[in-house]
Amino acid sequence: MAERINRDNIAVVLVGPRLPENIGAAARAMNNMDIRRLIIVNPGNMDRERIAMMATSHSIDILENMKIHDDLREALAPFRYIAGTTARVGSMRPALTTPKDLARDLIPISKENDIAILFGPEDRGLSNSHLSYCHTIINIPTSEFSSLNLAQAVMIVCYELFQATGDEHNQEIPRLANSFELEGMYDHMKKVLTRIGFINPQNPERWMWNIRRFLSRLPLQAMDVRVIRGIFRQIDWYVDQAVRKGKGE
Repeated sequence: MAERINRDNIAVVLVGPRLPENIGAAARAMNNMDIRRLIIVNPGNMDRERIAMMATSHSIDILENMKIHDDLREALAPFRYIAGTTARVGSMRPALTTPKDLARDLIPISKENDIAILFGPEDRGLSNSHLSYCHTIINIPTSEFSSLNLAQAVMIVCYELFQATGDEHNQEIPRLANSFELEGMYDHMKKVLTRIGFINPQNPERWMWNIRRFLSRLPLQAMDVRVIRGIFRQIDWYVDQAVRKGKGE
């Protein structure tokens, strides 16, 4: 029998939505495709009446259970795989996948891992800072006019997640490190790599972006994160010893 995504492990995350109607319309799109977990981060307007009007009564349970956060890092902390959407592509934000390909790739990952799909504000989309949390970046193919309404983008991605099927012998993906563990690792790496002069302290995020893109290709587990942090602790210790020796201590 063909394998399907575990939709219980999928959450739609709306980052900085400006209009309450778009939140309601996104909830309605999720309901159409049987995705129940909605997270709102730093919304501009949470007028519940206007949200509910667009969601319709059939989607009220999604609204009743949605989570609201002020901080994206905090909201993503428990998630073990994160994908972000963008209409703008370039060297700093390559379009690594499409909704259809993402849905296929998430089938084995979704069995043991909570997954967040990020959508940005209506006026400007996700920033590079938002996308830095992501394991992959999604671009929805369009004609020359690439700007989609927020709820339209949610519907397209959720439709592909709903439709996706895969081989029953798909490789199993183990439980991955969550975002809280990964962000602690990246903070540690940035501090040590800046200290030893590997990255420019004037623009560390550009270098860290490349490191994040490289490591996001690997299915890092919690043990892998602990090993990497252990290596960086040892580098930090060695630098301390060299500094003390240079001072004649």
